[in-house]
Amino acid sequence: MQFLMLWHRMTSQQAPLVARTVAELKSHLDQLRIKRAGAPVVFVPTMGALHDGHRALMTRASQYNGISVASIFVNPTQFGPNEDLAKYPRTWEADLQLCADEGINVVFAPTVDQMYGDNPESTLSAGPLGARLEGAQRPGHFDGVVTVVAKLFDMVHPDRAIFGQKDAQQVAVIRSMVRDLELPIEIEAFPTVRDSDGLAMSSRNVYLSHTEREQALAIPRALVAADQAGSEGVQAVLEAATNELAGEPEMHVRYVELVRPDTLEPVPANFHGDALLLIAAMVGTARLIDNSMVTVG
Repeated sequence: MQFLMLWHRMTSQQAPLVARTVAELKSHLDQLRIKRAGAPVVFVPTMGALHDGHRALMTRASQYNGISVASIFVNPTQFGPNEDLAKYPRTWEADLQLCADEGINVVFAPTVDQMYGDNPESTLSAGPLGARLEGAQRPGHFDGVVTVVAKLFDMVHPDRAIFGQKDAQQVAVIRSMVRDLELPIEIEAFPTVRDSDGLAMSSRNVYLSHTEREQALAIPRALVAADQAGSEGVQAVLEAATNELAGEPEMHVRYVELVRPDTLEPVPANFHGDALLLIAAMVGTARLIDNSMVTVG
């Protein structure tokens, strides 16, 4: 009954095909590949709780006029023992409607058992790139990310996959994995989508109270302050961002780093050029991350 109600709400769009198993996914994709021979498969992996940032990724996917696939899977292997797996928002009906609105052809929504089976023994390592920044604070996180993304790539066989630039380290880790495994997949990073107040869109923003959201706005302000200090050098950039964040004493800053965009290694004090400023902070129970490019010197 619930599914039928949802189906009738999708009157203005073609409802996406829903696959719960790898066999169903393969069947749907095989049919679409026959009907649309030569069309590229464009993939948007998500953990659900979709928002307008995800919508932008799906809009981008549809622009390739290919076969668009979105996955909705809350991946347990990328959560630590004290993280928010159990309470991570799950909004299936709204998610499916958003996918329909954006013309997604196939939604893959597997169970944990379907993805991992019983007692899986083999995983991938994200290597040194996944051990810094978020990886240092969340051990094993990026190993879980590359493992599930590699499995999804093997199931979907996309020509292109689109990820949000807000998760800059994730994009770098996945690009490294694709390069190292010689996978024939183009990885596209889509610019960070922000709410009208400047906060980067994130599924975890729902955890923020009104007061906490006001505190969280120090993060985009810090990115702006850092950009404005770019001509003064590396130290000035870091100080501008840190000072802006310090204005919110209830915010617990995890790191503020200026790094090379490709390796995520910290830039030297005399660096000149484009660098990536990365910020992570706890606001209430929400771990928020953001980043922006800064031209230094």
